[in-house]
Amino acid sequence: MTTTSIDQLRSTIVTEREKNPKARARDLAESLGISEAELVCAGLGKTATRLTGPWSEVITAFGDLGEVMALTRNHGVVHEKVGEYANMSFGAHGGIVLNHDIDLRLFLKNWEFGFAVNEETRSGPRRSLQFFGPDGTALHKVYLRAESKEAAYDALVDRFVHADQGSLIEVTPLPVETPDRADDEIDSEGLLSKWSTLKDTHDFFPLLRKYKVGRQQALRLAEGRFAERAPVDAAERVLHAASASGAPIMAFVGNKGIIQIHTGSVTRVEPMGPWINVLDDGFNLHLRSDLVADAWVVRKPTEDGDVTSVELYDKDGTMLIQFFGERKPGQIERDDWRTIVSENVLGKGVAA
Repeated sequence: MTTTSIDQLRSTIVTEREKNPKARARDLAESLGISEAELVCAGLGKTATRLTGPWSEVITAFGDLGEVMALTRNHGVVHEKVGEYANMSFGAHGGIVLNHDIDLRLFLKNWEFGFAVNEETRSGPRRSLQFFGPDGTALHKVYLRAESKEAAYDALVDRFVHADQGSLIEVTPLPVETPDRADDEIDSEGLLSKWSTLKDTHDFFPLLRKYKVGRQQALRLAEGRFAERAPVDAAERVLHAASASGAPIMAFVGNKGIIQIHTGSVTRVEPMGPWINVLDDGFNLHLRSDLVADAWVVRKPTEDGDVTSVELYDKDGTMLIQFFGERKPGQIERDDWRTIVSENVLGKGVAA
């Protein structure tokens, strides 16, 4: 969609909202043929204030907000955690928020646009900080709660306000992903040999990069040794089993700018249409189960023994969500997690 002014875009949005008053921002933007960042930008001077970085300094200022809700999503999963931003550190390539409740891995080179958003909703005013990639896709959002510190929010907006509060942003399409090489071009024996000597789960991505192999492609090549295909309803199986047993799990949801992690139990698991939902105090998860095209159980050797993940992918091979048993470095994998994977996900007997 091409527009020449914010006023024109606002008018178009109003018309579309009248047709779809309950549409979520992401869906409304898609129906208009624009990005979600452009939709938010249309509110400049009314509901939105554009922000500028450095994003590491903006995120550091989140620590002054008190209790908030952190939201990270991709096109198939929404991950919401209530807590505080603390224990933050930043380096040349990104950053970490390592609090018990809000646990993030940040890839700030992919953060392009930021806004403070003040909306009127049916439940009252809602204030948030929203961040987007170069293509206008939402990366991360921070919502104030009743316990949040409004003065700190105002101070953050004043400190990081962008000089331009009247122009539409210009989004840039992301580069086309390089397709995987043919399987017979991969040094499969070398890949699997190095896989067998992994010392840490964080060594897996460098392994893929070394052998120039796609993630799902690597799973196919490792099938029967380090990877097993799982039913596409693996997420439901994990969540229901964890809820029934009380076994604490880890749920990783990410996009190009961030990974957000829940560690702990899940209790209230409810389906609703195509969505499978976790609706717990402090943690909500919403997964579009109809977008899951492939699921795998993956094992990675570490110095603490094998670590097992359950991974779900869409039809294009993009990871939607990844589950582990609750674990910290130096700890062996929990038996109750291995039981969930073996019995509930794969339908086998208890794992050895």
